[in-house]
Order: sequence, then C-alpha cells, then structure tokens
Amino acid sequence: MRPHITVIDDDEKITALLRRSLAFEGYEVTTAPDGAEGLKLLSGRQADLVILDVMMPKMDGWEVCRRLREAGVSSPVLLLTAKDDVTDRVRGLDLGADDYLVKPFALEELMARVRALLRRRPDKTEEGGQFKYEDLLLDVDGRETLRNDRRIELTAKEFDLLHLFMQNPRRVLSRDLIMERIWGYDYSGESNVLEVYVAMLRQKLEEGGEKRLIQTVRGAGYVLKGDN
Repeated sequence: MRPHITVIDDDEKITALLRRSLAFEGYEVTTAPDGAEGLKLLSGRQADLVILDVMMPKMDGWEVCRRLREAGVSSPVLLLTAKDDVTDRVRGLDLGADDYLVKPFALEELMARVRALLRRRPDKTEEGGQFKYEDLLLDVDGRETLRNDRRIELTAKEFDLLHLFMQNPRRVLSRDLIMERIWGYDYSGESNVLEVYVAMLRQKLEEGGEKRLIQTVRGAGYVLKGDN
C-alpha cells in the first residue's frame, strides 16, 4: 500500500507543487487549504505523514499540530515555516512536530525529509516498566517522568529521547544512533532538531535547580551521566 501524505497549506502554488512531486514519487496525496479543513480531513483518515504550513488563516499550523497530538494522532508532522527563528522552531517541536523545513526550501531536501520521517520506527517504547537514574524516574507504562518527586511534563518525542538515555546510562550515544532510534533516519548534520530537543529536555529536567544529567561529549554525542 502506498504511503498516504496529507499536505495542509494555504499557498495554492506550493500545494500544487507538492501534490505533483509527491505523487510522482509514488505517494498517495491529499490536500487541505487551511488548518480547519486539514483537521476535518485527518479526522476521517489518518495520514502516514502530515506536511503542515505554520502561517495560515483561520487556524495556524501550531494549533493544528497541538490538536492533532491532543487527539492522539501519532503521524509524523513536518512543519513548513517562513521564519528561521529558534523560538518558532522550538514552539513547533514542543507542540509535537517531528521536523521542520524553512521556506523557501529545495524540493530535494523536502523529499529527503519525507523519506526519513516515513522510515521512522512506529514504537519507541516497547520495553515497559520503570527506569531510575539518581533522582530521575521514568515510568514507561504510565508515561510519567519525576525528578525529586517533581512531575515533569514531556512531549511524546522528549519522552522517547529520555527513555533512550535511561536505557543506556553512562553510555555515550552518538548523534547517528539517536537520530536512527528516535527519528528513524541517519543524522545528516543539516538539521539541528536533535540539539533543539536536547536543549528543551535539559530545561525541563533542570527547572527545579537540579544538576545537569544529559552531558554533551564533543565530537561523540550525548551521555546520561550525573558527574562531569
């Protein structure tokens, strides 16, 4: 069965370009001109991937992404944004988006991102139970994270990333390995999505003034390690 991709964008030229290009690559494509229509479309049939423009009338891409995740839709979301602004990128990722691409974009890069997201592993938390490292507790079955009894709200992707670290304490994890395990594709160096997620995860884990647990190992990757 062909992968089904839904494109939600109010720019008719971009929508037409993506429809033709994706169909040529063998994908089944459905489109919506705004966020509200996109949600209606996805409520009837879940897509294997959603390409979502951020700046749209009626309902922007951030709100669409938030509602999709609240409704339990797990399809990967690729955000298209006109601003290469860290704040906007972090906001989208924090709402549950999987990747982002800045307009104007090269069609070849978008296709590479599409292939990468479609190769994403469907389930990153097959192993249940609880993981504990120092004062940090991760409950996989309950999808809860606690540090010194302080509840930490994590997005699905942040939880998956922390789960990977908790499964491999004191082991240096390369960028390539993390990207393959969490996003399902090899880290190319062209996107700093991993760095953004690590920064967001650190901020939440250290919000109560706790010491840093996720350390950067320059030239190697990251490690869950309490002492430097």
